[in-house]
Amino acid sequence: MGVRVLERFLPDEEATVLFGEDIAVALKAGDIVALKGDLGAGKTTLARSVIRALAGDPQLDVPSPTFTLVQSYDARIPVHHFDLYRLGSPDELEELGLAEAASGGIALVEWPERAGDMLSGAIRIGLHEQGEGRLVVVTGPEEAMVRLERSFLIRDFLNRAGELDARRAFLLGDASLRAYETITTSLGERRILMNAPERRDEPLLACGRPYSRIAHLGQSVAASVAMAKAIRGRGFAAYDIYAQDLPHGLLLAEHLGDVTFLDEGAPVAERYVEAARLLAELHRLDWPAELPVAEGLTHRLPPYDHEALGIEVSLLTDWYMPFMSGRAASVEERAAYVGCWETLFDRLDTAEHNLVLRDFHSPNIIWREEREGFDRLGLIDLQDAVRGPAAYDVASLALDARVTMPEELEQAVIKAYCAARAAQGAFDRAAFDEAYAICAAQRNSKLLGTFVRLEQRDHKPFYIRHLPRIRAYLRRAMRHPVLGELKALYEEAGFLKEDEA
Repeated sequence: MGVRVLERFLPDEEATVLFGEDIAVALKAGDIVALKGDLGAGKTTLARSVIRALAGDPQLDVPSPTFTLVQSYDARIPVHHFDLYRLGSPDELEELGLAEAASGGIALVEWPERAGDMLSGAIRIGLHEQGEGRLVVVTGPEEAMVRLERSFLIRDFLNRAGELDARRAFLLGDASLRAYETITTSLGERRILMNAPERRDEPLLACGRPYSRIAHLGQSVAASVAMAKAIRGRGFAAYDIYAQDLPHGLLLAEHLGDVTFLDEGAPVAERYVEAARLLAELHRLDWPAELPVAEGLTHRLPPYDHEALGIEVSLLTDWYMPFMSGRAASVEERAAYVGCWETLFDRLDTAEHNLVLRDFHSPNIIWREEREGFDRLGLIDLQDAVRGPAAYDVASLALDARVTMPEELEQAVIKAYCAARAAQGAFDRAAFDEAYAICAAQRNSKLLGTFVRLEQRDHKPFYIRHLPRIRAYLRRAMRHPVLGELKALYEEAGFLKEDEA
């Protein structure tokens, strides 16, 4: 395979600043970026833009490190700006701490040619005069070039959408393959950029299919488009979509606001109760199985079937049990576990089924105080919606995985939902309570395995801190008699032990 080369033309300094943002959103810890060009070529301007974008501060003072040789910044990813123009010899790089800086952060290096061969593996950006502007030539390791190529693709998408001078800022990367950016238009309006390439090359399970397909996770942004259109079409506050590139998995969508569903990290009872009423209203409606995406293209709302529910709870035996017990589950343990869940899934088949958003909890609800009614609740992260037990999203909300829900608030959420459903007409509260308990146990069993997998496979250790909360939620759910057999199995395996204070 030949060396991958990317080229961009920068007509002026503003284009250089925007290019720096394109670079910044693609970088990750461990990257070394070598900036090469003659005096006045724009290396420092480019480095300054990258640093400001990483720091999230367009006014950050970023002086040239010509005399200090290195300047460090506390940013989304720690970034270190090196200027090697006055470097005596490549051996001095060790004293400057380049290797250490790059190991846990990002190193931007001007005059990299003075480092000899000590920057092998770096992303190399050459700036060359071309007319009144600069031609930028980028080369580097394959994995880094894939990231950069994706970032440049996003810039081209924004240009095609008419946002020629849009400013980009990394917003978040969630627990899946998706990433988000905040886009600020030339008029100062904010948008959300969803970067979600179609799922490909996932590891296959023993059955020969990847996890995401068995669990019916959204495979492309078409699912996001379909769900947003459907929910907005029914009068609820989902995001409007301004531009889309379905083949490349890109959406430019409405920014619903900045106020989280929490208040300084704590649950707000009023907001959770209102979200419960919103769920009741969603469940009053009938949602079609086929949802329009674009002309001639539809998205089918998949069923939350036994296979999907089962592959999710298998995460507990596959990941959580070895993590907690130091051993894999035995064949007998797995068989008992699967058999117990299959019986419970049979029970769910008789429960009320409706739209299930699947992750209906605080990270995916925007609170909009200035609005009225259900318009106060902005709904995001809709692409994994399925048709399944209506009680599932109530359990997701009332036992919020990201914040400790007091039992009184859990009960207030359930009470608000059930009262709203009863006001709509006939409502079987006993059947709901049983379905709620099963869904709560299923969801929190899945989350125990998911959070361990994120830590061990995906190197995201911050999810482990949620485990004590999830275990407490499981203990609550297990009070329902329908879960008696499962509770006995979990107690024998030590899954329900109280966490030490």
